[in-house]
Amino acid sequence: MNAIQRRSPRAEAKAESQRERILDAAQKCFIEHGFHGAGMALIAETAGVSAGLIYRYFDSKHAIVLAIIARELEGKRAKIEELHARDDFLEAVIAKFRGWQAGEPEVMNAPLFLEMSAEGTRAPEVARAIAASDALTRQDFERWLLRPRAEGGVGMAADCARRSALLVQCLIEGLVVRAVRDPGLDAATLREALAPVFHAMGLTPGVQAAPPSPEPSP
Repeated sequence: MNAIQRRSPRAEAKAESQRERILDAAQKCFIEHGFHGAGMALIAETAGVSAGLIYRYFDSKHAIVLAIIARELEGKRAKIEELHARDDFLEAVIAKFRGWQAGEPEVMNAPLFLEMSAEGTRAPEVARAIAASDALTRQDFERWLLRPRAEGGVGMAADCARRSALLVQCLIEGLVVRAVRDPGLDAATLREALAPVFHAMGLTPGVQAAPPSPEPSP
């Protein structure tokens, strides 16, 4: 990179701020209008910049979509890590569910999650990004389930942790969808439904995970 191309730290910080501003505006537009309903003109208007400036940072709307998806999926992993850190996993999940219902900005946005999933059926690049994130998320869950309780984990056996990681991932993603479809679902009803499942899996305080089932006889 030559001297003309090299940016100062101040210029780099300004460029990153502009990029995030554009992504924030695009995310708002995508949530309200969908990936295909929000054009570059609308994104530029929402960001308060010119369309020409957007093209200095992103080659196309598709590039913005991929950047939004990468940011959201990384954020999803960070939020899931927060679930692991809580003493009561059930209550942590319910708190996240209420955040999804309310559309709180600090939690993964439920409508955008559904929009990303739909886009993955149409765009191979999006499908690959989602699949890679899903694999990492499941690995995160599995490592937490394997970790001894004294170290903040659940202490499951390896085969049980592998199956349970998939089940927990399905439950969490299903709750994201439920938050959109049933915004009036109250925490008490959800707690009553989830408590027996989490208890049986050993995910509630003071409960050990059930031992793996024996293999069926041939």
